[in-house]
Amino acid sequence: MQKIGKQTIKFDTPPTILETACIVGPKEANGPLAKFFDQCLDDEFWGESTWEKAESKIIKETVNTLISKSGISPAEIDYCFAGDLLNQCISSSFGLRDSNVPYFGIFGACSTFVEGLSLAAIFAEGFANNVLCATSSHFCSAEKQFRFPLELGNQRPPTAQWTVTGAGSAIVTKEGNGPFITYITPGKIVDMGIKDANSMGAAMAPAALDTLITHFKDTGRKPSYYDVIVTGDLGYIGKEILSDLAKQEGFDIKQNYDDCGVLIFDKEQQDTHSGGSGCACCGSVFSGYFFNQLRNKKIKNILLIATGALMNATSSQQGESIPGIAHAISIEL
Repeated sequence: MQKIGKQTIKFDTPPTILETACIVGPKEANGPLAKFFDQCLDDEFWGESTWEKAESKIIKETVNTLISKSGISPAEIDYCFAGDLLNQCISSSFGLRDSNVPYFGIFGACSTFVEGLSLAAIFAEGFANNVLCATSSHFCSAEKQFRFPLELGNQRPPTAQWTVTGAGSAIVTKEGNGPFITYITPGKIVDMGIKDANSMGAAMAPAALDTLITHFKDTGRKPSYYDVIVTGDLGYIGKEILSDLAKQEGFDIKQNYDDCGVLIFDKEQQDTHSGGSGCACCGSVFSGYFFNQLRNKKIKNILLIATGALMNATSSQQGESIPGIAHAISIEL
């Protein structure tokens, strides 16, 4: 590894994403990407007594599916990075408590999946052979914690996004035939003073812009280098903001740019307002759809930029603004 430019890490012997897996909820199962997911659930509880327990089950079974697909045994996994949206990341720690793998609980809000991939790549480059990363979110548990009890039936503003119910996971290995992780550009906290907890796209777009520009300047690449540039969960509003801001800075990304929160739902048919969000938004869309596109050589490279809002219910109630974060990872055949 070597650091290049301001904050990007280049891998001279790039680690491989060996395999991915994802499980999603019923609303996601009715979306346009349903066929790319390993399993689609019929209900949000999945046989559990609470939404939180259901989310833990989802990440547990997603990891089990991943290990089964990968062809390696749990004993061959050296480390695990996992996180979610709930307080103290209980979905991950409770869901994976029986895994018997050295575990790092991480939190990057909705950027957690790429944060995990980045750390897994660094570990695979120098300390491990196989590193697992996973993340989850659940619409019901997230609404309950961050906004209002579902029983209230609050009206959602047009800027609101729908937290994805599901989990995404991947195994990064020291040696393999690709897709390869070639660069990672960790993001900085960017806070433009936005306080509306129902406008996540606007709050996170400036952080995505900062990381996007830094990646291109550090690597010397242009937007046209990538077949796809995709953000994690800016949704329709955040996607438009990022496109406009990037063009103002001299980077026209509209031709090859999309957003996981836009792709996972049918906005009109499913009434998801500004699109999807949550840790599982980026995690499941990459693990299901984009990894399939890479593996089948329909695309040869992708710049994946996961975005996160580093706030909680208390900070919002106390009138704090919403800090944003965005981590980028370059994945190539």
